[in-house]
Amino acid sequence: MFKAGVCAVTGAVLATFLAGQADAATKLTIATVNNGDMVRMQKLADDFTTKNPDIELEWVTLEENILRQRVTTDIATKGGQYDVMTIGTYEVPIWGEKGWLVSLNDLPSSYDVDDLLPAIRGGLTVNDQLYASPFYGESSMVMYRKDLMAKAGMEMPKAPTWDFIGKAARAMTDKENEIYGVCLRGKAGWGENMAFLTAMSNSFGAKWFDMDWKPQFTGEAWKKTLGFYIDLMNDAGPPGASSNGFNENLALFQSGKCGMWIDATVAASFVTNPKDSKVADEVGFALAPDAGLGKRGNWLWAWSLGIPAGSQKTDEAKKFVSWATSKEYLALVASEEGWANVPPGTRTSLYENPEYAKVHFAQMTIDSINAADPTKPTVDPVPYVGVQFVAIPEFQGIATSVGQQFSAALAGAMSVDEALESAQALTERSMKKAGYIK
Repeated sequence: MFKAGVCAVTGAVLATFLAGQADAATKLTIATVNNGDMVRMQKLADDFTTKNPDIELEWVTLEENILRQRVTTDIATKGGQYDVMTIGTYEVPIWGEKGWLVSLNDLPSSYDVDDLLPAIRGGLTVNDQLYASPFYGESSMVMYRKDLMAKAGMEMPKAPTWDFIGKAARAMTDKENEIYGVCLRGKAGWGENMAFLTAMSNSFGAKWFDMDWKPQFTGEAWKKTLGFYIDLMNDAGPPGASSNGFNENLALFQSGKCGMWIDATVAASFVTNPKDSKVADEVGFALAPDAGLGKRGNWLWAWSLGIPAGSQKTDEAKKFVSWATSKEYLALVASEEGWANVPPGTRTSLYENPEYAKVHFAQMTIDSINAADPTKPTVDPVPYVGVQFVAIPEFQGIATSVGQQFSAALAGAMSVDEALESAQALTERSMKKAGYIK
């Protein structure tokens, strides 16, 4: 009786203790985008929690535009809602300068920060402080159907022009059978249609601002850019293109409805994966197009993991960031899903790995990344850095509004000239309000 009572009491105490231990686990709230590589990271996160049983992960997975809005609001107001944020090459320098992000200079030596690709690491560093770790790096390139190109009697060059893209897209289009020669971003957003169109405009000789910060949308180069884009999409693009962003075009391409898709290099593993893509065996790659002016229409970006200064769990957050962006994580993905599905574009050692070199889009990806120069993004000199964005705090709001005008023009709600005039007026108004121009 006594022994049973003791055992019961001891068992109850032990159960209470263990429950307390479970409650004591630190919960990290991670905000991330609903892209394929991040979805895969969540599936593999048991590897992290097994090694760190005192840390619990809570995921907030959002569509790209919504993610940007929420993390920007949270970090600017010091809301403390997230402990780890998926942020990009645009946000990191601005937020790091403002003191909104935690420095990652004290990551363990095993992390090997010197292995990060210089172009990617440089975009995440402010005053010699690394403020985010790259989960994957990307540029943009042409992904195309080799079978449809051959059927059209054409051959894709390694470095095509926009003229070639236009001719090939129209030649491959078969609307009766729902085959569209080209799929391009049309969804409004500074990181959606404006990422594509800003990079494209660079190759046409356009720019956002002159050296005095005066907007340039009514210039001839922007008229050529937007006019070419809308004519091409009307002739050879899918219906409803003004609603299509990265994920929508990915789905179209994988289902066999796009002859060409010019978008993020990271998509290469998705369009060549036979589990998801009906056209996996027919995909070829080429550099983003140019217009003969010395600049290609490709961008430079890294989706990275940063820790907001408002987090109360920075030590645990650093453990997670270090795990998710490490060499070991790349090896984990390779062992689970093959080298083709490893997050690309972050580490020199990945491109020195003979196994990864066998992946047929690996070289085109690194060539595309190296072809982008954020410090000289345009044909003419400009006062800003950034290839598919302008690295000033005001850009996010301005470009979202401009993107709405250009998406409306694609939908036929206004003309090219009307969209450009509207973009010029709203950008001038914002730049005057911010004090860049009088």
